[in-house]
Amino acid sequence: MRLQGKAAIITGGGSGIGRAAALCFAREGAAVVIAERDEAAGAAVLGELQELGARAAFFPTDVSRPDSVERLVVDAVEWCGRIDILVNNAGITRDAMLSNMTLEAWHAVMDVNLHGVFYCTRTIAPHMIQTGKGSIINTSSIVGQYGNIGQTNYAASKAGVIGLTRTWAKELGYKGVRVNAVAPGFIQTPMVERMPEKVLQKMLEKVPLRRLGRPEDIANAYLFLASDESDYVNGAVLEVNGGLVI
Repeated sequence: MRLQGKAAIITGGGSGIGRAAALCFAREGAAVVIAERDEAAGAAVLGELQELGARAAFFPTDVSRPDSVERLVVDAVEWCGRIDILVNNAGITRDAMLSNMTLEAWHAVMDVNLHGVFYCTRTIAPHMIQTGKGSIINTSSIVGQYGNIGQTNYAASKAGVIGLTRTWAKELGYKGVRVNAVAPGFIQTPMVERMPEKVLQKMLEKVPLRRLGRPEDIANAYLFLASDESDYVNGAVLEVNGGLVI
C-alpha cells in the first residue's frame, strides 16, 4: 500500500498505460481520479476500479482545453480534498512524413501532448504547493529523446515534455513538489498497434529484451515516482524501453 492516503489524477486514464496506472495506483491504496476524453472508456475503467473496492472517480476531460482542465481540478478537489500525484499521461499521434504533415495534425498533437501537460501542471501545482508536497509525473517517449521517421509532431511534443520536466523540477522542487518524466519505448497499446507491422518488427529486433513493453511496465515506473520511495528523485527522465536505442 505504497500510496495509502494519497490522491492521484491520471490523464488519459481510460486505456492503455493510463488504465494500467489507474489499476496499479488503486491496488496500492490511492484514491484515483480518471481524467479521460473518451467517456465510455473512462466509465469502463471506473467500473474496474470500483470492482476492486477502490476509491475512484471519473471526470470527462479534454486536456487540450484549459477550461476543461480547470473543471477537472475543481471537481477532483471537491471529491477528495487534495491532490498528491499528477500523472500527465494523455497523448495522441497523427503520424506523417514532414512533406505530408498537415497543420491540423501538427496542432492536434501539440495541443494534447505538450499544451495539455502545461495546462494540467499549471492548474494542479498550486494545490501541491499549498500542502508542501507532491509528485508530478510527465510522460515523454523514446521518440522525444532520439526522434523517429514520420513523427515530427510527436517527437517535438515529447521532447518538449522533457524540457518542461527539468524546468519545473527546478522551479517547484524547493516547494516540496517533485517533477519527473518517464520515457517509454514501444509499448503494447492501441496507439502503437496502429503502427505498420514492418516498422514494429524492425523496432522489436532492436530491443535487447526481445519484446514490446507492457502497459504495466510503465505503470510500475509511475508507481515508483509517485511513492515516497523516490523522495530524492527530481528532474529525472526514467527510460523504460527494454534497452532500445532508435
